[in-house]
Amino acid sequence: MTEHIWETDVLGAPFEARTLPLGTDTHGEVVATLVRDTRRPKRVESRPGLVLPRRTIAHDTDVLYLHGWSDYFFQTELADFWHERGARFHALDLRDYGRSMRPDRAPGFVTDLATYDADIEAALTLMGHGEGSATTRRLIILAHSTGGLTASLWANRHPGRLAALILNAPWLEFQGGELGRGTLEPLLSLGARYDPRVTLPGVDFGYYSRATSAAFEGEWAFDERWRPERGFPVTVGWLRTILAGHTQVARGLAIDVPVLTLLSDSSTVTPSWNERMKHSDSVLVVSDIAERALKLGATVTVSRVAGALHDVFLSERGVRDRAYAQMDAWLRGFSPRQALA
Repeated sequence: MTEHIWETDVLGAPFEARTLPLGTDTHGEVVATLVRDTRRPKRVESRPGLVLPRRTIAHDTDVLYLHGWSDYFFQTELADFWHERGARFHALDLRDYGRSMRPDRAPGFVTDLATYDADIEAALTLMGHGEGSATTRRLIILAHSTGGLTASLWANRHPGRLAALILNAPWLEFQGGELGRGTLEPLLSLGARYDPRVTLPGVDFGYYSRATSAAFEGEWAFDERWRPERGFPVTVGWLRTILAGHTQVARGLAIDVPVLTLLSDSSTVTPSWNERMKHSDSVLVVSDIAERALKLGATVTVSRVAGALHDVFLSERGVRDRAYAQMDAWLRGFSPRQALA
């Protein structure tokens, strides 16, 4: 992919992608990749008291999607949802993920989640929402799992930039809870001091892939180079970084815009395959995530989706239809007269 030029994306029309150069480090070239839906949203007249039809509920709105761990953007249904509501949709493959992976670089490795500020700012600048921009368009970030943790911390550090934040099963707490996190953190800190890139034993048994991938029992086709069956190798430094983010959330954030958190209604996190994994979150303990979500800011909605997978928008058809309906209802609750006005 040529830098500085929009090119047809791997997903094909109407998606285009553009490489965002972020400099170099000791391991080589650093880039992020912005994907955009090139379909033109329907234009509508906006005036006080106007009740917008469903297809224009997000008019004058730009959406930026952030993926999770061992992931990249391929969920074109999300783009369809926002296009139908009048928004412009973009998705960002962060450095060392998906379209932004480069040879000889560790996939997903980072030692500070604030590092992604540069990736996000580069994307927002290209979207017309850079720091200090005079745009009148509203901005929503929609983020999944680890991306949800990253986006929450970013929103907390950057008040006044967003109109709303939507989180899809955000990884806001370690699966071992606060006690497990407190036990692991000092050990990981010690290990990271010597070599943050040391790989930990694998803990992903491939069950989530089994429930989502069309190669197994799911319905989704994706590039296994960018979304491997058992995830990327987990390093000491990366996991320490994630737990540090969890600790920040546990202390409480002050996100200044309405937050919607979508979650499954149940978890099945076990060391062996269970058929319930096709109808529940097999990655996170959703009750802990629901509790942590309430510490993100003053206005938080937690919406539980019965039968949803870890990525609620990869669930079976009827379940994700309910997830889209819940997101649509939430948007109507805040738009246009309230937070998204």
